[in-house]
Amino acid sequence: MKNENLILSLFVTMLLFAGCSSDDDTVETDPGDNGQTPPPTAEYSPLDLSNYDNGSGVMMQGFYWDVEPAGEWWNILADKVDGWADVGINRLWLPPASKGQSGGFSMGYDPSDYFDLGEYMQHGTVETRFGSREELDNLIETAHANGIEVIADIVLNHNSGGGLEYNPYRGYDTYTLFNEENGNASGLFNRDYENFYPNSTSPNDPGSLFFAETNLDHHQEYVQNWLWEADYSVANYYKNEVGFDGWRFDYVLGFESWVVEEWMDEVGGFAVAELWDGNPNVLRNYIEETGVAVFDFATFYKLDEAFDRYDDLTYLTGDMVWQTHPEKAVTFTANHDTEKDENEDNFIAMENKLKAYAFILTHPGYPTIFYSDYENQQFQEQLNQLILINNTIATGDVEVLYVDDDEYIMKRARTPSNPGLILYINTNGNAKIKENIDTDWNLARLMDYSGNIDYSPMTDKDGNVSLRAPANGFAVYSIMKQE
Repeated sequence: MKNENLILSLFVTMLLFAGCSSDDDTVETDPGDNGQTPPPTAEYSPLDLSNYDNGSGVMMQGFYWDVEPAGEWWNILADKVDGWADVGINRLWLPPASKGQSGGFSMGYDPSDYFDLGEYMQHGTVETRFGSREELDNLIETAHANGIEVIADIVLNHNSGGGLEYNPYRGYDTYTLFNEENGNASGLFNRDYENFYPNSTSPNDPGSLFFAETNLDHHQEYVQNWLWEADYSVANYYKNEVGFDGWRFDYVLGFESWVVEEWMDEVGGFAVAELWDGNPNVLRNYIEETGVAVFDFATFYKLDEAFDRYDDLTYLTGDMVWQTHPEKAVTFTANHDTEKDENEDNFIAMENKLKAYAFILTHPGYPTIFYSDYENQQFQEQLNQLILINNTIATGDVEVLYVDDDEYIMKRARTPSNPGLILYINTNGNAKIKENIDTDWNLARLMDYSGNIDYSPMTDKDGNVSLRAPANGFAVYSIMKQE
C-alpha cells in the first residue's frame, strides 16, 4: 500500500491539527491506558495512520458506460495507476478487453472474438473502444509496477457478432457462425450452432436467457477446453500471456455455478461474481457453491433504502453479506450499470454518495470505488481519506451503538495493535450531537479523521463521550496522540 506520501498533505488540507509526531503510534499511547487524568495543558496531535496497515485494500472500477475518448482508455488509465497506488488502491477492474460486435463502439459485453484484444481488423476496427493490444499490455505492466493487480471482466454466457447460418435445432437462420470470416478473425475458438443451446447433446439452456440463440453450451468438452480447460484456453491465455491477475464474472445468472468453480480450479487468482440479487442468502449460497467473492448487492440495496428510497438509516442494520462472509463480500455504491440511462430504481443519489462510501469504507468487506465518483473533484479528497481509513483503522468487531431514522453510529472495536474507530452518519439537515456514547477509549482525546467536523472531545474514565456529526454528513472518530 503506497499511502505514506499522502498522509501529510491530507492533514494539512484538513487544517484540524498540526505537527504529527514521528514516534511510533501504537494503541498503547492511548492516554486512558494508565487510568490517570491527562494534565489540563496536555497537547495532542493526530495519529499517523500509516502505522496501522490492516492488510486491507480497495478495488477501482476503472471505467463507466461508454467511456470517452474512444481508443484512448488504456492510456488514460495507465496515467492514473501510480496515483491510485499512492492512495491505497490494490486492484483495478477493467472492462471486457476483447473485440465486441459493436467494434470501436463496444464496451466489451457483446463478445465476438475472445482472442482479439485490439489486434485484428474486424467489426470495422483494429483497436477496441479502449485501445490497442500494445496499450493494454502497457497498462497492465504499469499497474503491476505499482503493486496493483489487474482484474479481467469475463463474459462467458452469450456471444455476438457471428455470421448467419441455418440452425436445424431452431429451424431458422441464427448468428452462430464464428470463424476467420465471421466475427472471429483470430481463428481461435471457432464456433457454430452446435456450440450453443439447443444442440444435439443439450436440448435445454440451464441458465437465465440473455441472448438465447447464442448462449454457449458449457457442458461441451470443446467449449470447456477453449474457455478454461486447455493450455490454449481463454483463461490461461489471459493469465499467462496477457498478465491478468483475476476475474470479474459477468452475469453469472446465465450459466451454472460449476463453470466458475472449474475456471478457478484451472487458473486461480482473485475472483468476484456479478450475481444481481439483493437477497443475501442467494449471494451466500453462491459463495458456498463456488468459493469466489460476490458483489454485495444486499448491501447496495440497503444503502439505497437507507439514503434514498425510504430515507431511514435503520435499514443499515439489515441483513448483508459482509456480516457473515466479510472476505467474500465486494461492497460498492455504484457501477457502470447503476449509473447508466438515469437508472432511478438502482441508484444512490449524488448528495448521498459520500455517506454511502463512508459506510462501505469503514465496515467489513472489500470496497470498490467507481471511476466516475473518484474523478468527481467534489468527492476525491474525501474518498482518498476514507480509503486511508479503510486500509488502516477500519478493523475490529462491528457494534452498532445507536441508530434511528437519521442517525447511525457504529464502532469498530480496538485491538491490541489498532485503535479502531467510530462512524457517525447524520442525514438530518442540522448538525447532531449524541451523548453518552460508549467507546473503547478511556480518558482519550478524539478527533474526526474524515476532516468533516472540527470537534475534539475527551472521553471520561469509563470511555463515555458526546459525539457530533455535521449536517447531512458523517464523521469518523478515533483517538489522538498525546504529546
